[in-house]
Amino acid sequence: MHIETIAIHAGNHIDESSKAVIQPIVMSTTFERGPDGEYPSGFIYGRAGNPNRALLENVLAKLELGEEAAAFSSGNAAGMAVFQSLKPGTHIIAPDDMYHGLRNQLKTLFAGILWFDFVDQSNPEMVQQAIKPHTGLLWIETPSNPLLKLSNITGLVKIAHENNIKVVVDNTFATPICQLPLTLGADLVMHSTTKYFGGHSDITGGVLITPVKDDWWARIRQVQEMGGAIPAPIDCYMLTRSIKTLPYRMRGHVNNAQLFAEFLENHAKVGQVMYPGLPSHPQHQLAKLQMLAFGGMLSFTVKGGADEARKVVNTVKIFTQATSLGGVESLIEHRASVEGPDTKTPKNLLRVSVGLEHIDDLIEDMSAALAAI
Repeated sequence: MHIETIAIHAGNHIDESSKAVIQPIVMSTTFERGPDGEYPSGFIYGRAGNPNRALLENVLAKLELGEEAAAFSSGNAAGMAVFQSLKPGTHIIAPDDMYHGLRNQLKTLFAGILWFDFVDQSNPEMVQQAIKPHTGLLWIETPSNPLLKLSNITGLVKIAHENNIKVVVDNTFATPICQLPLTLGADLVMHSTTKYFGGHSDITGGVLITPVKDDWWARIRQVQEMGGAIPAPIDCYMLTRSIKTLPYRMRGHVNNAQLFAEFLENHAKVGQVMYPGLPSHPQHQLAKLQMLAFGGMLSFTVKGGADEARKVVNTVKIFTQATSLGGVESLIEHRASVEGPDTKTPKNLLRVSVGLEHIDDLIEDMSAALAAI
């Protein structure tokens, strides 16, 4: 099936008792056992499984062309499950430009338990040089947050697998509509489903997707069940509903982002524009080879410093100054102020989640804000 059909049907079934076309929300935390003490429905207890979660995990796995998915209560919980599945002392190679929530998770919660280095993964030689005897995981984020740097998934997978290292790709910025890391050799894909899968800034969630149910996946499933950081049935239902429109929403995000990036690149008060769809992006050719589409996220620098950048985000009317991304509404954020004092993000950088408003309105709004500095 094509991805539009998968998005609509793989997370749904007709209810056997009521014949409802859309699956009902099952709020029960426990499920009746059969006369033999077994569980004829396949469900035991809400933490271990739920009908709505099963349908959500099915559609998420199929969209990424994976074998199975494990849904979590947030993207951070999904990332943490990977780290918790590793043996103490494992060394992780992570990107130097990485979502700050997971970076800080490694630096605080896992300090002294796991070892890690943050490396410029756009340079494969630096990844090769960072490998140690106890390296067990390569964590890739491409496009990266917030600098939109690209990593060559195929090339890095080759390096990792030659050294018996597992590879996880955070595919949140791209979604399976724009990039399919499992087809490029990755061992695991991670998403914050809060973002484009949810698409309306009203659901928090995360997911891990595997191409094969091996021993590592069994450990991750164990972390999911025993740790209990699982999404509620209503969140699963809402995510499944939102996913039905994901392919079409993403086309709108991508189209608007491309046009908005081109507008910014030609504006006198804008410095660098970071968007993989621009020929000026240093890895544009890699993006054309690796990605199916260029995504809805971009960053740009304002000529000047932090004061000028903050004036832009305080002047826009249609864009909302807020954290997160992937909703139908356009968001803009002064990223360095969110990431904390150790951030390497330029102080004049603004990150933009390009929404689904009319592109002319977005350009007019930004033009007025830039004119004010």
